Amino acid sequence: NCKKTALDYTKPCDLEFIIVKPRPSKETKIDDLFRSRLTQIINTQHELVRLADKIDWTHIDQQVQPFFAVEGRPAIPSRFIIGLHILKSMYQLSDEAVCERWVENPYYQYFCGEEFFQHTFPIQSSSMTHWRKRVGESFFEQLLQESLRIAFVSKALKIDQLKRIVVDTTVQPKAVTFPTDVGLMRKAITSLVDLAKRNNIDLRQTYERVVKRAAIKSGRYRHAKQMKRAKREEKFIRTRLGRVIRDISRKIQGNDALKDIFAGDLLKAFTAQHQQRHSKEKIYSWHAPETECIGKGKAHKPYEFGCKVSVTTNVNSAPGGHFVLHIGALHLNPFDGHTLAPILKSFTEQTGVTPERIYVDKGYQGHDYEHKYRVFKSGQKRGVKGTIKKELKRRSVVEPIIGHLKSDHALGRNFLKGIDGDKINALLAGIGYNFRLLLRWLRFFCPKIWQWLSALLSKNSDCVFHAVTIA
Repeated sequence: NCKKTALDYTKPCDLEFIIVKPRPSKETKIDDLFRSRLTQIINTQHELVRLADKIDWTHIDQQVQPFFAVEGRPAIPSRFIIGLHILKSMYQLSDEAVCERWVENPYYQYFCGEEFFQHTFPIQSSSMTHWRKRVGESFFEQLLQESLRIAFVSKALKIDQLKRIVVDTTVQPKAVTFPTDVGLMRKAITSLVDLAKRNNIDLRQTYERVVKRAAIKSGRYRHAKQMKRAKREEKFIRTRLGRVIRDISRKIQGNDALKDIFAGDLLKAFTAQHQQRHSKEKIYSWHAPETECIGKGKAHKPYEFGCKVSVTTNVNSAPGGHFVLHIGALHLNPFDGHTLAPILKSFTEQTGVTPERIYVDKGYQGHDYEHKYRVFKSGQKRGVKGTIKKELKRRSVVEPIIGHLKSDHALGRNFLKGIDGDKINALLAGIGYNFRLLLRWLRFFCPKIWQWLSALLSKNSDCVFHAVTIA
């Protein structure tokens, strides 16, 4: 029952298919004669192994418990499924790809809590989709907090660096084709006809053949700049869509069950038929009606189709780099200035730190943040001196972070469904980015420091005595 919200899963009496809380994993102390422990196969100093040991899996498991019932079928172990999502976000993998690599990679298996090397994947890849629907956006926000906690513990990030931040917005494109009215109306006709066939409704005519030919002609006429002929073909398609809508409406009259089945598709089809260029409520994609058109104002990409995403990072570089301190998807295409107050409120709730200085670009003109004197806009002259002037020049540090989120962590094209999918994909991108920074920190910095100390201590025995005294 995937359509229920996360809170509904705490009521076992309302469920048709109940899943009990995941059982905590226990380490097997007895060795297996025919299988090797992963700790005997892998390098225990590998950065992925060290990162797995730093994550507080017990605390994360407690956060997952409220989303499951008390009695029923046992759920997937929380460390296993959460580890898959972290690996998926770190290496920009699909659900199917991360499952395939898990079977091949012993480090992936150790990260997900396995003791012995496994030769088969224990679940279906679709279970990851169902699990995301169950826990929702709130859990992934806590997972982002866990990445920051590990950064603090590992000395890769300091508390003071959360007080001076940079906030910027970008677009998270949806996995949709470039929207055109002809393509949308043709898709509406095809979907309505298929739905009618599945429900044994005989239509007077499907128009699929003639609509396909009209769509091809429209594209050719527009390419040849023959707009009158192109609009004639578009009018032809629009008329046939109206005929299909009216035919289905007559056939389902008086049948409440069929009305419920066709309600959503008929509403989208009616909107696609009557929407104009400047319509307020406009559909850009049939399978993703939440898609919005966002103007970029750039020559190479004037428009993008998806939703806005706000990204927050530290203005001064931390020892581990610039982390994603907060990230969130914003729908209904809000003005940048209107997003600042809710974003900073959410940032304070998640981190427990109230920022002292916020650096933004000129798009945040006219923001309604409570502490306006703490916000510094790009190009501002009044009140900009000394350290503030230097930090304001560093406002652009957020731009390469956005670039990495899009190119390396799936923010550049969102394949998850619905509004919840937009929010979860943005959070997964931030989670994967932070964990990749932590991997780099554990890979390059800590081992080199340890090697340097080992070499220094081995040269002089007095240094060994001094180090022991300090410890």
